[in-house]
Amino acid sequence: MELAPELVERLHAARPEELEELILTIALDLAGASSGALFVEDEKRSGLLMEFHVAEGVRIERPGTFLRKRTDGRPNGIAFWVADHNESYNCRDADADPNYAQYFSPYKSIVGVPMPYQDRAIGVISVASTRLAAFDEHHVAQLAALGRVAARFLHRLQVFREWRKAKGQGLMIKGLSPGWREAERRIERSAPTDLPVLIRGESGTGKELVAHSIHFSSRRRDEPFVIVNSAAIPEALIESTLFGHVKGAFTGATYGKKGEIEKARGGTLFLDEIGELPPALQAKLLRVLESREFSPVGSNEKPKVADIRLICATNRPLERMAAEGGFREDLFFRIGVVTINLPPLRSYLAANLPILLETFVFEASRKHGRGIRGVTDAARAAIAAHDFPGNMREFRNLIDQAVVLCEGDRLDLADLPAAVRESAARAAPDAEAGDAPTGGSTEEERAWLPYAQAKESALLGFQRDYLTRLLDRSGGDVTRAASLADVSVPSIYRLLKQAGIRRHWR
Repeated sequence: MELAPELVERLHAARPEELEELILTIALDLAGASSGALFVEDEKRSGLLMEFHVAEGVRIERPGTFLRKRTDGRPNGIAFWVADHNESYNCRDADADPNYAQYFSPYKSIVGVPMPYQDRAIGVISVASTRLAAFDEHHVAQLAALGRVAARFLHRLQVFREWRKAKGQGLMIKGLSPGWREAERRIERSAPTDLPVLIRGESGTGKELVAHSIHFSSRRRDEPFVIVNSAAIPEALIESTLFGHVKGAFTGATYGKKGEIEKARGGTLFLDEIGELPPALQAKLLRVLESREFSPVGSNEKPKVADIRLICATNRPLERMAAEGGFREDLFFRIGVVTINLPPLRSYLAANLPILLETFVFEASRKHGRGIRGVTDAARAAIAAHDFPGNMREFRNLIDQAVVLCEGDRLDLADLPAAVRESAARAAPDAEAGDAPTGGSTEEERAWLPYAQAKESALLGFQRDYLTRLLDRSGGDVTRAASLADVSVPSIYRLLKQAGIRRHWR
């Protein structure tokens, strides 16, 4: 049995932080159950992490709850059996089942299915009921199909988290603007291929993060991801850095050295700041792309195979450079088979400031061990007025700094850098005149968008503004908000999700 295409699409579209919850939600829907849990293997500690637990429709927060196997001879439970055997399990009567163990809540029926990756279970989906024999083989088959599909998304999420842990960054928030949605569409469509990708955008827009996302979503995801910053390597060394060299190739070459192309074999080579690559190296890189071969500096041996997927990034105008002779036109066309343009933060900040602030303040507060609960109106207005030439990197660093310096429980104007406070002072007359943006792209930006995208952007801005004011008026009470808006409560929740409003409500 195969998982329905629309469910696969939902998994594709999920944000990293939503994926595990979505998997469990789909499982409960398929089984017609109101209770279940998602378990993820913890190899280092030889146990299972319970990431999500829903009991009779109520979500119980248990982030990082760790379950280890018993040592007293009693059964370890259905989830452990499924993980150990990498097979589905249908417990129709828990009281008579030799493998049942109560983790938190007692149940009569449990189905567990593995999320298999490379012939082992990296996670377990479990649904449960207080009724006997609540699930049949059709339910098991549907859940097993979900487990098979969900496994590859779960694996990418695990690798992504490991990278975030190592780099200390990596949060991706999807759907921020029409420009970002187009970039995300191109990321998803190009990732499974081996086509070269050119990522374009200003400094700090997230080019390296997008390159990682493409790699982790590709068939090369288990192979190396190698980064070379063309602007950070002296011109005399960059050829050796890329291609390697043999002993004695030049003065000082007292030993042979592997190049980054060879280190990336089977995986992805990410060339950042490709516009800084010297002309002689541009010609050699072009030959690598055309012949799929390369030779270390000074080597007379048979060329080596260049089994790489190339992703490049730049913030420079390569078309103009090519026209002026500063960049090879033929190389430009070879590296840009798929081009992904990342919009600057200023183009979507106004429409997304609430969700960006909520997300990054929460992340920074957790990372630095602070109890910051929000942002004052003055600080919010100052941030909204700032141009952010450093884009998302500057925004993240600003929030990190403010959270560390804040002495209260809400970020205030005094906690922000001087440049941001100055932006607020310059914008004050405009704000008093009522010119502050309220959401969506600006009118000037919308004028350059296709009609459908411009319309969507304008409606999104209205929707966010309306819902924010509605929640304020209802004091966060969704039932009252629905009554005021003359719509159903489920509709309010749906609209809030569409608008990306994740503030607390009741």
